[in-house]
Amino acid sequence: MKVELQRVAPADIEARSMEIITQELGERRFPAEQLPIIKRVIHTSADFDYADNLRFSEGVVEQGVAAIRGGCTVVTDTQMAWSGVNKRVLERFGGKAVCFMSDPDVAAEAKARGVTRAAVSMERAAALEGPVIFALGNAPTALVRVCELIDEGKLAPALVIGAPVGFVNVVESKELLLRTDVPSITACGRKGGSNVAAAICNALLYLASGNVRE
Repeated sequence: MKVELQRVAPADIEARSMEIITQELGERRFPAEQLPIIKRVIHTSADFDYADNLRFSEGVVEQGVAAIRGGCTVVTDTQMAWSGVNKRVLERFGGKAVCFMSDPDVAAEAKARGVTRAAVSMERAAALEGPVIFALGNAPTALVRVCELIDEGKLAPALVIGAPVGFVNVVESKELLLRTDVPSITACGRKGGSNVAAAICNALLYLASGNVRE
């Protein structure tokens, strides 16, 4: 049996993918400001479960866009998520993306204290000035530490994207985030990942830039 490939120009692949996503979502309806984020995550993961498991705090999309336009710093918990964030768009607004996970002094401190590099990285991020968006898609310990710092009054993020993936303390870390009063977008359950965290961040960037990608 012959395999028939779709003939799609490279520049049209994303648009065609979004058409397919729209078709498969069918008659389902979502808040207009949330839909681009949901579709971006599905586009990244090919997983329609995200249509059901993404949780948005009230007004979070507008708050995230405002933080980006205000020149925020995006903090990630993996180099993969850092690589996935569209830094060219972020820099248009005077912002930047950082990841402290590979810093030698972070590793040394984590070893000395018997904690994870992710936890120490979040403590470093708490000292940053200006609005900060946390895009966390790997380590639940990063999200747990962010929630602890919030509860301790040491951190007031502009937005937390909570999308760690896995089995140990992943669901629990997201439940902690949902109990805070900070703006948040959470991928509930076990699913998530660095690609999901970056996709959510990029969706907000494209909303802020009017879909400018460069």
